[in-house]
Amino acid sequence: MSYTVLARRYRSRDFDELIGQDAIADTLKRAVAQDRVAHAYLFCGTRGVGKTSLARILARAINAIDALTDCEAVGEAIMRGDDLDVIEIDGASNRGVEQARELIASAGLSPARCPYKVYIIDEVHMLTSEAFNTLLKTMEEPPSHVKFILCTTEPHKVPATIRSRCQRFDFKPIASAAIVEHLRAIIGLEGVEAQDGVLERVATLGQGSMRDALSVLERLLAGGDASISLEGVESSLGLPPTELIMQVVDAIVEGDVAGALQQADVLMQQGVALDQVVEALIETFRSLMLMSACGPETELLDMADTRRDALSQRAKQGTPDVFAHAVAVLEAVARQAALAASVRAIFDASLVRLAMASSIEDDEGRLSSTSSTGAKKKTQVKHRSKPPLKREAHKPAPAKTPPKPPAPQETAAAPVDLVACWSTVTDALQGAALQAAGELLKPVAFADGVLQLTAPQGASSALVERIGAMQPAAAATFGEGVRLELIDSPRSPASVQAGPVSGAHLSTQDPLVRMVSEVFDAEVVQVRASGELKKNV
Repeated sequence: MSYTVLARRYRSRDFDELIGQDAIADTLKRAVAQDRVAHAYLFCGTRGVGKTSLARILARAINAIDALTDCEAVGEAIMRGDDLDVIEIDGASNRGVEQARELIASAGLSPARCPYKVYIIDEVHMLTSEAFNTLLKTMEEPPSHVKFILCTTEPHKVPATIRSRCQRFDFKPIASAAIVEHLRAIIGLEGVEAQDGVLERVATLGQGSMRDALSVLERLLAGGDASISLEGVESSLGLPPTELIMQVVDAIVEGDVAGALQQADVLMQQGVALDQVVEALIETFRSLMLMSACGPETELLDMADTRRDALSQRAKQGTPDVFAHAVAVLEAVARQAALAASVRAIFDASLVRLAMASSIEDDEGRLSSTSSTGAKKKTQVKHRSKPPLKREAHKPAPAKTPPKPPAPQETAAAPVDLVACWSTVTDALQGAALQAAGELLKPVAFADGVLQLTAPQGASSALVERIGAMQPAAAATFGEGVRLELIDSPRSPASVQAGPVSGAHLSTQDPLVRMVSEVFDAEVVQVRASGELKKNV
């Protein structure tokens, strides 16, 4: 006898055997028992989830009745797809109006030996508009001996006039746990053993499709081995080795830029496709994100205990937002792969970006150059001999004495005082990441116990969350009860405290102010003017 593939050999044969679609199977089973089978059904769902199998099971339930002398033979013929009264039609190859007319003509003939003539039209969305229009009247009021079962992976392409004439059932992707259980039963019948984690990996590759998972298992069994190992799965299917993927992940988490690039190059040298590497990294960082957010024992992940233990240790080295950021960056690489001139360059750049990101607010690499000593990078301002605007002179405080904070009742404190006081606060912060975050913030005003700060444009939400950790250090400099408030950028007119100028107000959007900021290569903190300002200029 010729070899039969696993997907056909272990196909579901009755309602109770259908995997992952219990609700639909139970509904149709009760409809048959109560003699309430509709004249037309529409089965929707992705590939390999049981649409055609359930169509055959339903056809056998209503046609292979005990009153037939050859009931068992009829049932077997229906499940094989070659019964005279159960006609299976491929919508892709029989999509024209002529085929639809032939179907209607044959529908008028009585069944050969069964109670009903059942038409199973697979990929029905492939029919032309003319063919659908030809079927409309017959599907609405078919002969009493005719039943229609339409199957499609794209229900939105089926005209609404057809959908309204059918009872619709939506098949969901099969859960990985159900696929693993079914695969374990199959390899037991095949006399093959699988090491820990193999079936979970096969189920993941199936992506909710039982047929796809069985096709993967078929390739693994083709070698004739009595036992299947995880390394054998990766070798047979050409997948990236898990050990090397984890080495790339470790290098990224530890901030080892060179290590991440070198380990990725080892994968490439072994002939692994770049898209497979990106997909494996995305799946790994997703697992780390879920473990970090929901705990290592989360049911959102289907994996072997050994792999779960290995990932749970790495999940402790980061936070959910860090791992989510890695998923987003790698997903962008996958999208750009088809359009980029050099996919490898984009991939390497993403590895560097992820490895250098010590925290989520370092999204654009702003903190990667900050030294561990907390040294401050001061802005150098070049003055002209006759500047357009006169700036108030300020004498810096002695080096050994911390600058005195401005009085809380002052509405607009001197900008230099605030900067010097905030530098004292950032020096007192604990941890390089918190100090680096403090350096991104700039003080604007201190009044009524509220210190207003601004952040660079594009700063992440994680930076806002770190402001609360700066409260104790700020209280030591600005006094107990001080409250830190993050406002819009000082370049925004709403955040600039400008003085009156002959009944008008200047802002950072004023051409004169913008010119001054560009000449001095400085950031405008406060705009103050007098009635004589325009005369002096």
